[in-house]
Amino acid sequence: MPSVIALDAMGSDRAPKPEIEGAMLAARNYGVRVLLVGPEATIKAELDRHPSAARLPLEIVHASEVISMEDKAVQAVRAKRDSSMRVGLRLVREGRAAGFVTAGNTGAAMATAKMVLGALHGVDRPALAAVFPTAPGTAAILLDVGANVDCKPHNLEQFAVMGEIYSRSMFGRNMFGAGRRPRVGLLSIGEEETKGNVLTREAFQLLKRLPLNFIGNVEGRDLFNGHVDVIVADGFVGNVALKISEGVANFVRTVLKESLKATITAQVGYMLSRSAFSDFKKRIDHTEYGGAPLLGLKGVCIITHGSSNANAIKNAVRVASEFSERNINASIEQGLAKLRPAPAPVEAAPVH
Repeated sequence: MPSVIALDAMGSDRAPKPEIEGAMLAARNYGVRVLLVGPEATIKAELDRHPSAARLPLEIVHASEVISMEDKAVQAVRAKRDSSMRVGLRLVREGRAAGFVTAGNTGAAMATAKMVLGALHGVDRPALAAVFPTAPGTAAILLDVGANVDCKPHNLEQFAVMGEIYSRSMFGRNMFGAGRRPRVGLLSIGEEETKGNVLTREAFQLLKRLPLNFIGNVEGRDLFNGHVDVIVADGFVGNVALKISEGVANFVRTVLKESLKATITAQVGYMLSRSAFSDFKKRIDHTEYGGAPLLGLKGVCIITHGSSNANAIKNAVRVASEFSERNINASIEQGLAKLRPAPAPVEAAPVH
């Protein structure tokens, strides 16, 4: 049976155009049924611009309010009880959708998801996990990338477990082959165990005791060289690393395109290498990797960029569907259960 994914149709900067077009692509390419959540009249007006949409498994679920990028997260969550975010996440909680996707206000999405869905048993703080390309042509996961700017060592310990399970569940068969588990690294300022701040040094001691393939500290240069599969950081450092990476990717793509068109010789070379250039753009295009799942929730919530285009929305819907189908949340609960000490045996009362 095809997955049913709830999509915040009013989340992106140019909503609802990218959401509608992305939902159509996801429904057509993956057979996913998409529930478009938001003001019915606005969504219907955009759908009417696409006659082929009537033949696709798309459905409108009315929500009278929209949380904007300017809204303060906590206030919006409390005041806008019929927002497209809240209604969409409620569909997940009620079992009417397998997952929820939004390109809206990240802070509001995280706060609403934690309130509506709640955290899995054993999770103190859900974490955002971003996927990005690495040198060998595979992908790595970085978490947390913004859900928690201030963390304790045990938070990073939980992030490591959740990230490893997510990596193994989503990419294991293709990336790791038989017998190899994802390599987990702690993002720091040096490879030595003694390097870093108080948080990373204490987290290192926790991570090295986990039943994971922990390779120790990794540095910023290791994000893309393929030496590590899961990179653990607090949300402040992780978000800075992610945004710098995206900025560098956009800069390289722009400069390379300009250089290839600068001279007649370069233009001829560009025409000859157009296929390779297209492959290069696709590999560094963040829209190909969908959004960032909020790991550790009692449900599936994918958060993607406010600037998302139809391709990003399509892939975020795909990720939500795959996340649900692979039952990753159950695996995360099982993994975190191993971190908790077994309850002390209860002594039987003496028989008199």
